Amino acid sequence: MDEDRFNMELRKFLKQVGVTAQREIEQVARGMAGPGKVLRLRMALTSPDAPGLDHVVEAAIPLD
Repeated sequence: MDEDRFNMELRKFLKQVGVTAQREIEQVARGMAGPGKVLRLRMALTSPDAPGLDHVVEAAIPLD
């Protein structure tokens, strides 16, 4: 495996995920904002090619 090429491709993927996820979250959050409101988020990373890859990140973001 070419480590440099792999790292570049991985960074491109992560950048795409970050940019598109942020855009979607911001759009939803604007419609929900208000005192005491919280947006609970869950991001799952899986791969059909790597059955052992199952990583979940969860967060709660206040919207007031």
